[in-house]
Amino acid sequence: MYDLTAMRVEIDEHIALVTFDKPPVNAQNFTFQEEVKACFDQLSLDDAVRVVVLTGAGRVFSAGTDLHRTAPVTRDDLRSARESFHAIVECRKPVIGALNGPALGSGLTIAASCDLLIASRTASLGLPEIDVGLMGGGRHAQRLFSHSLLRRMALTGYRVPASELYRLGIVEACVEPDALLPAAMDLAREIASKSPLAVQLFKRTLNTIEYMSLRDGYRYEQEMTLDIRNTQDAEEAMRAFVEKRKPVFTGR
Repeated sequence: MYDLTAMRVEIDEHIALVTFDKPPVNAQNFTFQEEVKACFDQLSLDDAVRVVVLTGAGRVFSAGTDLHRTAPVTRDDLRSARESFHAIVECRKPVIGALNGPALGSGLTIAASCDLLIASRTASLGLPEIDVGLMGGGRHAQRLFSHSLLRRMALTGYRVPASELYRLGIVEACVEPDALLPAAMDLAREIASKSPLAVQLFKRTLNTIEYMSLRDGYRYEQEMTLDIRNTQDAEEAMRAFVEKRKPVFTGR
């Protein structure tokens, strides 16, 4: 079903584990970007999936753009990169980024496109483009970093280590490498236990209101609350609460 060459997809307990697997550093090229886009578009439509965990094979989450490519960068390449990131942002299912190592440049952009982040202590986030005569990723990085720190990263190439990412509240946990996937999967199972309709609508709502005014954003959120209240899952949640039992959600 998921016919991919640069990543693997494993689905169990309503959780899709997506692993970048493009040795040696999961660098991104046109094929990689197109596969990210296709993968997350497909995950959005897969009823067997309620949550996605995204990680990398090896010691690096993604080192960013493949600098060893020989062909010049085209506008098609730029469009493909842009759409691959938005496929993660706009995926109907929540995406937990499990940062197994450095996420640099467009690797940071992928991390910033996730809904939640957990980091191995060996992870870091950085924008090294200044050192190779390039730029990019700043707008997505603004979702994570403060004004001054982002400019330090962009203008010096500074990499923020996992311990600092945790101190700043950018990642939910900073754990030993062998504890990374268990921690990410525990969080994924917690989300997967909720109503899939409510989770998906709440993610879409948060995406929509992110850049709205307070008044307009809250009004939109109220309208979505009315929509979810009329679903079978909402009724089941209320019945389970009253009956003091675990709800059984059907996604309707």
